[in-house]
Amino acid sequence: MGSLLRTEPFSADELSHDAFLGGRLVIAQPKSGYRAGIDPVLLAASVEAKAGDSLLDLGCGSGIAGLCVAKRVAGLSLTGIELQPAYADLARHNGAENSVTLEVVTADLSDMPAALRQRQFDHVIANPPYFDRRTSTAARDPGRERATGQAIPLSDWVTVAARRVRSKGTVTIIQQAERLPDLLAAMAFHLGSLEVLPLIPRRGRSARLVLIRGRKGGRAAMRLHDGWVLHPGTAHGQGIEKYTHATGSVLREPAALIWPR
Repeated sequence: MGSLLRTEPFSADELSHDAFLGGRLVIAQPKSGYRAGIDPVLLAASVEAKAGDSLLDLGCGSGIAGLCVAKRVAGLSLTGIELQPAYADLARHNGAENSVTLEVVTADLSDMPAALRQRQFDHVIANPPYFDRRTSTAARDPGRERATGQAIPLSDWVTVAARRVRSKGTVTIIQQAERLPDLLAAMAFHLGSLEVLPLIPRRGRSARLVLIRGRKGGRAAMRLHDGWVLHPGTAHGQGIEKYTHATGSVLREPAALIWPR
């Protein structure tokens, strides 16, 4: 397990600097290894945070999800926890370079420092590894494998998130649609007022990803929403725009990804 950790800092030659949110955010990330796509941006946009709220990003990687929330919501108190020292250093660097105060704790979710265990947050977000390595092949790059290959069960991610969120606070997770049964079972044990928002590539296609949100102490019935459509048209090339207007606004402005009411 330790051999899969990236402990040495990334050199300048190993990094690219990529624009997100229409250039409002520039993220340093490895050219080879785990590279953020739109998933953490969509996750960040779905958090209904307000000024003065606190947010914890579990497995924050290079910090992009939390930083995206902070660029949309002023006055956010932002904390991330990241196992891999090299990625934790990147997250700190990215916070400083983007003028966002980001506290990053280098630690394992299963062995969280006592000081962090004593804190609670208004919102907890997570983009856990998508692939269960009991049924898939590990990535060659250690950093990418840690980010995409599940070493800690989804249920443990949920347990940690539920313990760190305060009463009436929210836990929001993005995950592959095929993992939804596991995720729902774990979240229903700890949280209430569950909501599931499928992320659909195009109208008429099956969802590949889902957003799921729960509330600490929530009592509302579970809601399965109509899907959020990412791309226009029913086939590649039919739409002039790469993304629907709503998705493009989330990715570029940054706008909030509004949950259906």
